[in-house]
Amino acid sequence: MKIKTEQITSSLLKENDIKLYVKRIDLIDKYISGNKWYKLKYNIESAINNSNKCVLTFGGAYSNHLLATAVIANKYKLKSIGLVRGEKKQNLNPILRLVQQYGMHIDYISRSYYKMRDDNNIINDLKNIYGNFYLIPQGGTNNLGVIGAQEILTDLDNQNYICVPVATGGTISGIINSSNSEQKILGFKSIKGEGDLEENIKKYTNCNNWYLIDNYTFGGFAKYDIQLLNFIKNFDLKYSIKLDLIYTSKMMFGLFDLIKRGYFKRKSTILAIHTGGLQGNLGMNERFNLNLPV
Repeated sequence: MKIKTEQITSSLLKENDIKLYVKRIDLIDKYISGNKWYKLKYNIESAINNSNKCVLTFGGAYSNHLLATAVIANKYKLKSIGLVRGEKKQNLNPILRLVQQYGMHIDYISRSYYKMRDDNNIINDLKNIYGNFYLIPQGGTNNLGVIGAQEILTDLDNQNYICVPVATGGTISGIINSSNSEQKILGFKSIKGEGDLEENIKKYTNCNNWYLIDNYTFGGFAKYDIQLLNFIKNFDLKYSIKLDLIYTSKMMFGLFDLIKRGYFKRKSTILAIHTGGLQGNLGMNERFNLNLPV
């Protein structure tokens, strides 16, 4: 699979003598988008090889992961179950409507129950309810998800810095593992807090050439302000690259701000991974009456 990498140019980059590239893994598929493809591919392969007929996973009501899982399960003729965090709403949002269109059975679980989703007793309870299934964790982050994410970076990606949005830690773990020791991996957090994130990444990598940046969450998951909305709009107008509100926009905003602040040495080369997730803008547009690109 050939992935396009685009160079971005601007007066800011020129003034600081920095070269910035964007790796467009968002273009792999409309719904199994970006990092989701890499994190799900070997999980689905494992489910099929182990004769599982059904996959079960978890996510929030606006989860790109639920949609990607529903679509890839449908593609390989597997049943899928999505356990959604929180209370059932009267009307489905655009993401959950798509999820159901691709055949995923949705059930809602309480936030307290959701927090215990990795507990073996909970998983056994779920098997008593739903029968046998192949478990894909939230965000697709497990050993197979990380192995898949290791394929995002190739030997041709030899920039000094690799930047990626971070949620559950699976994508950045794979990128860290496939990077060389001279490269610095910068993970831009999309969620405020998340004290377990660093420990979760350490489960999957022994490397220490990575750093988490939490200054650009805009207050937390799906939080934003007019500055971020304008950035998304202007980025699309200037570079014809659409960004999602939750992940990639915050990474790119943070990256440009760090360049302004002199974080990177002159002559640095930077690769930003566009992890996709544009379908999430559908939900944000409806929820907040926005006009984000989709």
